[in-house]
Amino acid sequence: MKLEIIQQQIIELRGQKVMLDFHLAELYEIETRTLKQAVRRNINRFPVDFMFELNESEIEHLVSQFVIPSKSKLGGAKPFAFTEQGVAMLSSVLNSEKAIAINIAIMRTFVSLRQFAMNYKELKDKVTDIEKQFPDIYKILNYLMDKEKTTTPKIERNKIGFKK
Repeated sequence: MKLEIIQQQIIELRGQKVMLDFHLAELYEIETRTLKQAVRRNINRFPVDFMFELNESEIEHLVSQFVIPSKSKLGGAKPFAFTEQGVAMLSSVLNSEKAIAINIAIMRTFVSLRQFAMNYKELKDKVTDIEKQFPDIYKILNYLMDKEKTTTPKIERNKIGFKK
């Protein structure tokens, strides 16, 4: 399973990284209704911080952001959004070799996203420290970068073509 495919299906809702039920069902190669049925049978395993149902405004937002092509793809049902812990819990509800393999790939993707975010924060913090240590150099670099953007030399060229 390619981690890039999974990474594209992880979205942010309510300030959390989540995967939608129909994306998970596609990965597990089962029908969405089968996944939802298994979750509903074991609903006590899925507290709010593991899984939540999308509201109408969130669904409209997903349609407008092209995460889903249209509301008709949902078949009239509101999708479930699973956090990392909710996806991990799915492996105990969907007890198959395929589900376990997919869950391992999803967990690895969540971990790599978290590591990327931490590395980005560390880099941002280091740049901020450098700005504080050398404010004059930072101002000069910004000035030079802005100067290049605003002043592009205009070159006079002889016009070619038909002349009167």
